[in-house]
Amino acid sequence: MKPSEKPNSSLRRRAAPAARQINAVLLAASLLLALLAGCTLPAPVNPPQATQPPAQGGQPAQPVRVGVEAPPEVQVTFRVRIPENTPYDQAVLINILDEVGGLDLHPETYEMVQEDPQHYILQLSFPLGSLVKYRYSRQTEAAPVNEYTSAGRQTRYRLYAVQGPGLVDDVISRWTDTQFFGPAGRIMGSATDTQTGEPVPGLLVTAGGAQAFSAADGTFIIEGLPPGTHNLVAYAPDGAYRTFQQGALVADQSTTQAPLMMEPSRLVNITFEVKMPAGTIPGVPIRIAGSLHQFGNTFADLAAGLSTQAGRMPALQPAGEGLYRLTMALPAGADLRYLYTLGDGFWNAEITANGEFQLRRVIIPQVDSVIQDTVEAWTAPGAKPLVFDVTVPPDTWPGDRISIQFNPLIGWSEPIPMWPLGSNRWVYVLNHPLDVQGSLRFRVCRNEQCGAADDASSAGPSAAGLPATPAGEENKVSYQVPSWAWYSSTNAAWTSSNQPVPARGADFVAGVEFNPQYQTSWSPYMNGALEGVQAMRANWLVIDPTWSYPPMALPILEQTPGKDALWHDLAPVMLAARQRGLQVAVFPGVNFPAPPEQWWSSSQRDFPWWVVWFEQYRKFALHHAELAARTGAGALVLGGDWLLPALPGALLSDGSPSGVPADADARWRGLIAEVRQAYNGRLAWAMSYERITNGAPAFLDAVDQIYLLFDEPLAQDTLADPQSMFSQATMLLDVVEAFYQRVQKPILLAAAYGSWDGAATSCAQDGQGGCLAQQEVLQPGATLNGLPLDLQEQAQIYETLLAASSNRPWITGFISRGFYPPAMLQDLSPSVNGKPAQAALAYWFANLVIPPP
Repeated sequence: MKPSEKPNSSLRRRAAPAARQINAVLLAASLLLALLAGCTLPAPVNPPQATQPPAQGGQPAQPVRVGVEAPPEVQVTFRVRIPENTPYDQAVLINILDEVGGLDLHPETYEMVQEDPQHYILQLSFPLGSLVKYRYSRQTEAAPVNEYTSAGRQTRYRLYAVQGPGLVDDVISRWTDTQFFGPAGRIMGSATDTQTGEPVPGLLVTAGGAQAFSAADGTFIIEGLPPGTHNLVAYAPDGAYRTFQQGALVADQSTTQAPLMMEPSRLVNITFEVKMPAGTIPGVPIRIAGSLHQFGNTFADLAAGLSTQAGRMPALQPAGEGLYRLTMALPAGADLRYLYTLGDGFWNAEITANGEFQLRRVIIPQVDSVIQDTVEAWTAPGAKPLVFDVTVPPDTWPGDRISIQFNPLIGWSEPIPMWPLGSNRWVYVLNHPLDVQGSLRFRVCRNEQCGAADDASSAGPSAAGLPATPAGEENKVSYQVPSWAWYSSTNAAWTSSNQPVPARGADFVAGVEFNPQYQTSWSPYMNGALEGVQAMRANWLVIDPTWSYPPMALPILEQTPGKDALWHDLAPVMLAARQRGLQVAVFPGVNFPAPPEQWWSSSQRDFPWWVVWFEQYRKFALHHAELAARTGAGALVLGGDWLLPALPGALLSDGSPSGVPADADARWRGLIAEVRQAYNGRLAWAMSYERITNGAPAFLDAVDQIYLLFDEPLAQDTLADPQSMFSQATMLLDVVEAFYQRVQKPILLAAAYGSWDGAATSCAQDGQGGCLAQQEVLQPGATLNGLPLDLQEQAQIYETLLAASSNRPWITGFISRGFYPPAMLQDLSPSVNGKPAQAALAYWFANLVIPPP
């Protein structure tokens, strides 16, 4: 991209902020060759959704060879209206962004020309067919000031699809240092597949600096747009649809309807054939980081300003004589920005021969093609690689992959998989940026889960880590992990009590529910998680997708990348589970910006507010009903204690009325009827034991099952014995049976008990005479105020509950909640992954699902 040669091209181009240039590795030094001599490195783990099979049919037998020639460039004029309260006499800038190497790390920044007091303009050139990511800023004496949305969030980026010479009209809502004052409207619409007429979920829709993702029914809404013309763009993160673009005129207090007609992209087979620089060690994982979802882009703001993750990127395969290849089925016409890397988009990415950041672009051709590239260098001239040689404990789980995480004193970046050498040794070679070597710190973790599955000497999200101080001329950092936090193979043993287990048959639900605190780094390890669930002899998997409430007054639910699993992340996992013979249930929940009780009590909760709340929850519920339908899920679970204030006649946690409308029961019944139209599987309602005793909603007659969230105390103190716990469990279940007799709905017992000494009391003490909230207890690797670990007590609790419940025919299933998918973690949380309770559940599940005699 370059400034146009039109009259306004006389503008000087402002230098981009001094982002550290990314370099990659040239492993030519004899030290490194000796270090890896004789070692065969296993192939890297590719996430199941990252690579695609070649496209079938209709393509030439002989692919077209494509060089690096770029498509023709065309001129695009950006014209922007700034807020009236913008400070006078400060330059307005446009920043062209790169999501592969980091939005804030490599911007191309240009000063715009003032057209009148409120308008600025600039003409730039871009390749035809490219997708431009950009945002505006102001240059102050101190630092640039970025544009914000009217809701007070920094604009991540705007989109513009270059389909020819064009004019972009933009409106800025506000700046970082100003407030939004004035009228606003919204854009609302629905995305439809032009070939099938089906709705299109998972589209990234942008306008006015704001973003939204289309729901399962294709609908989207973008609120708080100032009046004026906005460029509306709908973009498929995986390129499955051609980018849709049109101008949208927004008026004060009005809704602009915008139907999006999405044309499916045709897949073509693209082979990346790459010549590596001399000295590249055979077998070292070389990945492609790119702007499409398939190339590791999460479309989220991750650690240290990155958006791509190494573990989600596809890996090239050696082809001999310094060549590497990878063939993928990719959407024709998509704009792919990409680079080759030995790390991620920042650490160890390829560079030019003179040490410059290298980012490539290709508009995917319309025919099968071979893209031939050459990596010029992995190391900047004169640079000496920094070698990390790590020895891990002998009892490290054989399936774990060790990761390294760097902190150049600006915060921890995303973990990167290390390279296995065998004999409990792992290595990683860092070549750039080496100018941070004096301040660089590192730490080691398992399966990219730094902050949870940590080295015991640097455990926890806020750990300082270790100084990256090399020894001697080898420029090598040798480190031996003393032990793992929250993991030891000796802790997983379980001794069966050999209790008789009744055979309930294959229809009995023996289930595992995933931890709802999703992280994008889980994706490469989901296959391992599914294997772990199968090893427990479970026959059901409960997935907990979430949406989020933003920090604003209106109860708007939205999908937030990095916090909420997007459609493209959820659907492959659910389909993979079904392919393994597991039934899948969808149990959607919500992330709050504050503790739920505080959020509800501080909300306005007048009638207009409740109208919005119910409409938003309706969209949320129907989205997940459609997700369940499209993936063949066996059950959908709605409800949960987080929405108690929205139930008929509900009270807040302080006992005051929630203000829910008087027709709440009718609203819920209407919603359930709509869900039934979208999804014809089993529908369950989630509720806690406390709601059984304090009143259940009348509309339960409209659902099929009760998903009973069970974490009631089985003991009064830490001294309880198994028999007293069994007696208490029996008494509690007798109360549940009385509830069953009233509602006549089968009960699924969904239990969540932690692994601390005293977990049977169901209270993780907060040090102030109270109990920690469940969200804190679910946090993987949390220390919970120093509570002592007791893995055997958790196993005993689950055995006790199963013994007390398995002979009750109205209890049709048992689910262990909080399973942590990416790694075995013997922490205080309810996750049973890698704990004795996992073996206990496997014993019970295997016998429960045997057909009765």
